[in-house]
Amino acid sequence: MGVFSTIEEEKKKQLNTAKFQSERKVILSAAVPIELENIDTDQIIPARFLKATTREGFGKNLFRDWRYENNDENKPVKDFALNNTIYSGRLLVAGKNFGCGSSREHAAWAIKDYGFDAVVSSFFADIFKNNALNNFLLPVQVSDAFLGKIFEAINKNPGTELEINLEEQYIKITSTGEQENFDINKYKKTCLLNGYDDIDYLLSMKNEIEEFEKQPTH
Repeated sequence: MGVFSTIEEEKKKQLNTAKFQSERKVILSAAVPIELENIDTDQIIPARFLKATTREGFGKNLFRDWRYENNDENKPVKDFALNNTIYSGRLLVAGKNFGCGSSREHAAWAIKDYGFDAVVSSFFADIFKNNALNNFLLPVQVSDAFLGKIFEAINKNPGTELEINLEEQYIKITSTGEQENFDINKYKKTCLLNGYDDIDYLLSMKNEIEEFEKQPTH
């Protein structure tokens, strides 16, 4: 059995992998702000909800302990951003050191399943950042000063839209025109732009790899 036969079989097992849609090279959306620092993964998705092994359904329990009083869905915390109807959009904006704590990949699953395509913060925990990229959730790291400007703009107008251009690697506050560049791993950028997971990326290089295999070994 050839290496690509094995890869393609493995690919069939991963058909349910969530994809960052390639048409979203530019995201233009309002944002949901959580102006708190050190938001850890247990706050993002509490440990009692980690029994499931598929990615679907975690969004229901995103920030569960902050969204509801005494875990009662009939008692939403009105002031919490996800429950506040003035906020909407595909972007989550949060304080510094987002995703710290345990390494659970479920945190990225929950944010993505809820409907967010990107998270903006001035610092991400490394493991969370990698988990996010692996699940087609774009972590956009900005300076503390620019994050402050984003929160200020949203506080003035909850409908403020942010533009995230992945190809050119910038984020813009559309109401003011202010923008800042952000960094992203080149390989992960390629994957996001093309909707590739790791196996898709290998398959995209199938011809080059097969040509390389044909070369003499000495």
